[in-house]
Amino acid sequence: MCGICGEIGTVHATDTAAVEAMSDVMVPRGPDGHGTYTKDHVVFGHRRLAIIDLSEAGAQPMHDADLRLSIVFNGCIYNYPELLEELRGLGHTFRGHSDTEVILKAYAQWGEDFVHRLKGMFAFALFDERSGRVLVGRDRLGIKPFYYAEVGGVFRFASSLPAILAGGGVDTRVDPVALHHYMTFHAVVPAPYTMLQGVRKLPPATLMWIEPDGTRTQKTYWEPIYEDDPAKADWSDTDWEEAILDSLRTAVRRRLVADVPVGVLLSGGLDSSLIVGLLSEEGQHGLNTFSIGFEAAGGEEGDEFKYSDVIAEHFGTRHHQIRIDTARMLPALGNAIHAMSEPMVSHDAVAFYLLSEEVAKHVKVVQSGQGADEVFAGYHWYPPMYAAGTDPEAALASYRGAFFDRTHEEMAQLVSPRFLAGSDVSGEFVDAHFRHPGASSAIDKALRIDTQIMLTDDPVKRVDNMTMAWGLEARVPFLDHDLVELAAQCPARLKTAQDGKGVLKEAGRRVIPSAVIDRPKGYFPVPALKHLDGPYLDMVRDAVTGQSARDRGLFQQGAVEELLADPNGNLTPLRGNRLWQIALLELWFQSHGITGPAA
Repeated sequence: MCGICGEIGTVHATDTAAVEAMSDVMVPRGPDGHGTYTKDHVVFGHRRLAIIDLSEAGAQPMHDADLRLSIVFNGCIYNYPELLEELRGLGHTFRGHSDTEVILKAYAQWGEDFVHRLKGMFAFALFDERSGRVLVGRDRLGIKPFYYAEVGGVFRFASSLPAILAGGGVDTRVDPVALHHYMTFHAVVPAPYTMLQGVRKLPPATLMWIEPDGTRTQKTYWEPIYEDDPAKADWSDTDWEEAILDSLRTAVRRRLVADVPVGVLLSGGLDSSLIVGLLSEEGQHGLNTFSIGFEAAGGEEGDEFKYSDVIAEHFGTRHHQIRIDTARMLPALGNAIHAMSEPMVSHDAVAFYLLSEEVAKHVKVVQSGQGADEVFAGYHWYPPMYAAGTDPEAALASYRGAFFDRTHEEMAQLVSPRFLAGSDVSGEFVDAHFRHPGASSAIDKALRIDTQIMLTDDPVKRVDNMTMAWGLEARVPFLDHDLVELAAQCPARLKTAQDGKGVLKEAGRRVIPSAVIDRPKGYFPVPALKHLDGPYLDMVRDAVTGQSARDRGLFQQGAVEELLADPNGNLTPLRGNRLWQIALLELWFQSHGITGPAA
């Protein structure tokens, strides 16, 4: 796990200083080492978080002089030991035992098809000196980020958007399409868009070739099918429960591969508790587990320790309760926003930031429960989607009603006309995704878009940014692609049962106490950002009415004043605070030095 960056030129010269500037921004992602590699029209930079092969044999950028291949890689290939042995059997020799070196040899053996053999999370850039081509790629579920920009005819890439900016010369005008998604699609900005016109991101499950002349081609290499598998037509409910539990058990076991200890972020809910239980089955005794809690506000509790304590005691973990008071959270909020590659409106970003700060004092790798709700239908909008059957209009209407923060007409009342997209681009995006082959029913369409789009650009991105801000590697077993493929075939009635995640709950009863399974659904509660008051409201007011916001001119001032008049009375269908959404965007711009008019 680390930070990667680089520039790929043609007749335009690359800028080593720009790559070094990008690398410097990513020191928190990789505090254990750094390096650069320059060859022909390519410059690679790398910041290392040493997890596998802690020796210099695992350092990057990695160059193989015999194969004439070079790579920078971020992530972890969980099945690298098996691949290493297979490649040795095919005649390849290794100077170390890192997963990075396995990728180089795998490319040499199988070409771009090697990506199908990888089980893990990854983003990489691989330079083939013989052809002068560079192959870049991103894992199937987009767990690892890959941002890029074209600056002066040079292709620039990095693991974070702020790193791209550090290289200089980037077009920082606001992208109206991205703004529409952010304000409408509950802050989800799908690839390739980012809030800035000059920065894009590689979609998940995508490979891109950059040719020596600068031309680019890309393709999607993986797509789960949300249809029944005839081979499983006679499976009973119990068969599905056992198959899913076995697949999750494998996913958890895979994510133990490391040359350092592995802990768990334990919220006390079903998902993280199951991970702890399965790790206990694997013999991980005395496991470090971590939970966080905040002060109550607006009548809402700020922690769920009573549930995480049940699991910690049941499995005898070395449990750490992290309590955050208001005095500590307010100054940390600015740092959490600075750690965001893109604006993230979810309140629990600061929770993950503060949790990661404490966890990093004890371990360098954790497993986390993100993804279970999207993969196994844990959210409140899935039962209505199930009821919508196969009616495409009912599917779109139901999903929009549950997930969208505002209509296009409401956008027109809020956003300054010059920044308003010419049509309802967010609704059009969801409609096109729903119409794509491979998912027939409304519930499967919703599960697919949430797993492939929403999950990547909300919870997964949030966890990556906040953990890597402290040099902490987060692994997400519910996003093991084998498990995702199996869950996609699972009958929707089993997933939506018991108010969501029914099949996972029944599987979980074989491992963890039912008291944790049958509890009310919870989230990372951060009450002070949900109910704005005191210094938090002051901060928000300053952000949306200050000179920087006025100069930027994104929003109509009258609409902003209406939100300020009732700061806690304008909630989205997902209970998000509309005023916080606008303030967070402005605070993000300011944090990354993006000033002046937005266009």
